[in-house]
Amino acid sequence: MKKLLSIKEFSELTGIGQQALRHWDSFGLFVPAYRNPDTGYRYYTPDQIIMVKFITVLSSLNIPLKTLAAMREGRSPESTRTLIEQQARLLDIEMRRLREQYAVMFTRLQLIRLGDKAPDGETSVRVTRMEEMPFILGPRNEWKEDEKFFDPFIHFCRQANELRINLNYPIAARHESMDAFVSAPGKPEYFLSLDPAGNRACPAGDYLCGFTRGHYGELGDLPERMTTFMRENNLAVSGPVYTAYLHDELCLEDPTRYLAHVCVAVV
Repeated sequence: MKKLLSIKEFSELTGIGQQALRHWDSFGLFVPAYRNPDTGYRYYTPDQIIMVKFITVLSSLNIPLKTLAAMREGRSPESTRTLIEQQARLLDIEMRRLREQYAVMFTRLQLIRLGDKAPDGETSVRVTRMEEMPFILGPRNEWKEDEKFFDPFIHFCRQANELRINLNYPIAARHESMDAFVSAPGKPEYFLSLDPAGNRACPAGDYLCGFTRGHYGELGDLPERMTTFMRENNLAVSGPVYTAYLHDELCLEDPTRYLAHVCVAVV
């Protein structure tokens, strides 16, 4: 007769908790070699550790115990391969989801931290070095007479699926020039998603940057403050003007306190 091990001894041998062994038994997944009819105590044989390996390896791949119980008998290389292939596809989907979540978190943190470091609060204008900022550019906004900021913004959001834009990333605005920004600061030509996997980028370099507080599209006197700074410091700027909200509804309940960051390349 093979040596019998108590559940405690078998647990110590395999590293599987006694509660787990009882749970497996209740599933019919892994039953003891012998069960005392009088006491109900479970006993195992040392060679049952082989079956434990079958369970621990596949369950570590997040394959449900119910599935393992169903294939406990009559399994084959083909059935095991199919099962692992199915699980690999599910894991690939989950990994892509997690990578996307991490990218959203990292992008949001970058903006929040930039807002935390904004010098002189909301009145600051300065020239600063900025890193490359990838993005996905939306379609050009067609502003109608008396149209408000949120009308084209909502249109942009409705097109998100078609444009393959994840709206969990911050949405920024773009004017094609400083003149366009000054003349209509609340009417950007484009909206864009600050997706780090975007196929376009605002290049690294020196930028004239300004901060202001207010609801989306409400930039107060920031255009005038930026043009005054340019004139007083004999600066020339070129290219698009980008507006991103560093502290938005994720950070603040009061929309009039949102912190906007506007930047344009210095030449």
